[in-house]
Amino acid sequence: MKKFAPLPYFVLFLILVLVCACNQTKTSKEEETILKGNATIFVDETLSPLIEDQVAVFEKNYEAKIKLVSKSESEVVNALFNEKGAIAILSRNLTADELNIFKARKINPKITPFATDAVAFISNKSSKDSIVSLIEVISFMQGKPTPSIKGLVFDNLNSSTVRYMNALAGITSIPKSGVFSFKTNDEVIKYVSENTDMIGIVGVNWLSQPSPAMQKYVDNVNALRVKGLVGNESYFPSQNNLAERKYPLARDLFIINCQGYSGLGMGFASFVGGDIGQRIILKSGLLPIRIPGRKFIIDTKSKKDEK
Repeated sequence: MKKFAPLPYFVLFLILVLVCACNQTKTSKEEETILKGNATIFVDETLSPLIEDQVAVFEKNYEAKIKLVSKSESEVVNALFNEKGAIAILSRNLTADELNIFKARKINPKITPFATDAVAFISNKSSKDSIVSLIEVISFMQGKPTPSIKGLVFDNLNSSTVRYMNALAGITSIPKSGVFSFKTNDEVIKYVSENTDMIGIVGVNWLSQPSPAMQKYVDNVNALRVKGLVGNESYFPSQNNLAERKYPLARDLFIINCQGYSGLGMGFASFVGGDIGQRIILKSGLLPIRIPGRKFIIDTKSKKDEK
């Protein structure tokens, strides 16, 4: 009978490593469900305060750990294409060209609309103006002389607010004169609170949910009423005006899940779109995609019956 020589030790060690690696990969996939495990979510930084609240409550209710990465809109979109199985939160839907790229990769993004946000114009508390005309803002961004506006301040050049306002003005880049950019919404609020005659442009949830360190700066700015492109009425960025589609700078928010399996992306999207998540949005000052129901207890007993 022919005898086989025993396998060398290094071959046995290699087989053992491969088996362990396969088991570890299998285990890591099994560990993540729609309500359990770890995930990274890329979020448009203009929406960070709202999403931080959602994550805090989600983690408290489930065995989940979500790492939030706040970036500019263009960086979040890049992460969707470059990171495998990415989850992102944006103030716009994917374009037809972007969807075609995913289709070519055989990826079908799950897109969940969950709220309506507002782009807010802010001024220093000492400013006499309480109303701004959208037509004049657009003219200023197009480089036309506009006596009523001295300057506009954005968060950063790659942000969703810059992209949104550029689209309204029909331009591809902001003018070199009179329009300034920082890095964050907090920096815009702080600058406007300390300087008169400037109009800041921020996501409205940065005003309704300021951090303790920012409260004093938020207290020193006013959100302006905005006169739209049609008619003479001006509107404040309130929930009611968003619901009635009166505020002219409203934008819908989306969760875009490219995981491709039933993971935390699906669970988080369901949570945000569900009763608890929608109540968090309602409390934040934004408009939920659906208004949570309210329960009333009617006591039919009279005081006479109790005696």
